[in-house]
Amino acid sequence: MSKDDPGYITELAAETSYGGYLRLAELLAAQRPRSSHHDEMLFIIQHQTSELWMKLLIHELTAAIAHVQADRLAPCFKILARVKQIQRQLFEQWAVLETLTPSEYAQFRAVLGPASGLQSHQFRAVEFLLGNKNVRLIELQRHDEVAYPYLKKLLESPSLYDEFLRYLARRGMPVPAERVQRDWSQPYERHPGVVAVFKTIYEDTERHWAEYDMCEKLVDVEENFLLWRFRHVKTVERIIGYKRGTGGTAGVAFLRKTLELALFPELIDVRTELG
Repeated sequence: MSKDDPGYITELAAETSYGGYLRLAELLAAQRPRSSHHDEMLFIIQHQTSELWMKLLIHELTAAIAHVQADRLAPCFKILARVKQIQRQLFEQWAVLETLTPSEYAQFRAVLGPASGLQSHQFRAVEFLLGNKNVRLIELQRHDEVAYPYLKKLLESPSLYDEFLRYLARRGMPVPAERVQRDWSQPYERHPGVVAVFKTIYEDTERHWAEYDMCEKLVDVEENFLLWRFRHVKTVERIIGYKRGTGGTAGVAFLRKTLELALFPELIDVRTELG
């Protein structure tokens, strides 16, 4: 081998190559536009890559919940820092889709039929893992023999926030009993007793540093989740105005209501009580 030979390995089997490891043949064949319009490829890839990032979000949030259940907060800090960066990728992707003009989208929108991002079972899983529970929405997956029972299990299980409150109770903090054991399928409701627990943590961060750090990581996650939704609203507004959504929703009007969400309400409420 000469000194200029980089030593590339060229004797590769399909399963040991880069393409084989990443299953690129299947991945790159998964874009199947239904129209001949140039920009439908952008629309498909935008949503497929979002689904891949959401798959990683689910992977990370599931691991974070398992750590909290085992009374291990420290590993969650790395995980939630990664979650924040994944959310950043999802947020920035909207800038690419915003290069699609209303007239361009109108030329292939009809081929979507009733398909809508509202039907994304992975987005629903992310919502459930973060505590935004809505039993009605799992009906969108009733036809899916795999996704439906998976979402039903998540719906009926404690969210990341629920598990954090249960962790705090196990550490001897006076978390109200009705927040430690309840019907997990129901939406979370703020409680002044939880605000009091967080006030204790925020007023003595040296003593409760791990819990304080977890609180701030959760605030990051909620903020980025809502920023993503806001960017979604503005992108839809920019491209289709106030038309109805393909999935049957009121479009922008429906999406704007989602901005009122509070995932971890007492972590914001406590700020009013401090100082």
